[in-house]
Amino acid sequence: MDDAKLIVLAIGGNSLITDSKNVTVKSQYEAAVQTASHIAKLIQAGYRVAIAHGNGPQVGFILRRVEIASSELHLVPLDSCVADTQGALGYNIQMALHNELKKLGIDKTAATVVTQVVVDADDPSFQHPTKPIGSFIDEETARRHEREDGYSIMEDAGRGWRRVVASPLPKHIVEMPAVHGLLAQDVIVIAAGGGG
Repeated sequence: MDDAKLIVLAIGGNSLITDSKNVTVKSQYEAAVQTASHIAKLIQAGYRVAIAHGNGPQVGFILRRVEIASSELHLVPLDSCVADTQGALGYNIQMALHNELKKLGIDKTAATVVTQVVVDADDPSFQHPTKPIGSFIDEETARRHEREDGYSIMEDAGRGWRRVVASPLPKHIVEMPAVHGLLAQDVIVIAAGGGG
């Protein structure tokens, strides 16, 4: 690997939603292509790249599907929802990058690493969760989730009730040796999606 400078980029999960009325996987992929075209130019200019991404709306979509299917299927833990989005969004980003790099005649590989972040179990945010996730629900449904599923809930600015989760400070990423190893092989790495 050469001495090219490493750039760490963060793609917001909301930036992959360009039209709130069209949130399909296809439309999110098209948004990823727009972003990938800019990243490909950085790579063409000689930079190495590592990418992190958000996942707020995408986790919300998963949680909504879970709520709709709750009469027939099990709830999905939040960490599994985050891992799901790491894989799905990472796949779209790496596929978009591959295609954009190919247009430029650049033969490079991108790989997604599903990552786990270690946090302090005593982080104060666990005592007072404040990060809203998922869709708005009525108070009765919110209270039922609080009672039966252990959700922390809150009324969100007069718009309805939502689940809230902790947002603890990260200590380290478990898979960082794998990320470093891939970067050392000149692979474009997509990791730490949604903070995970």
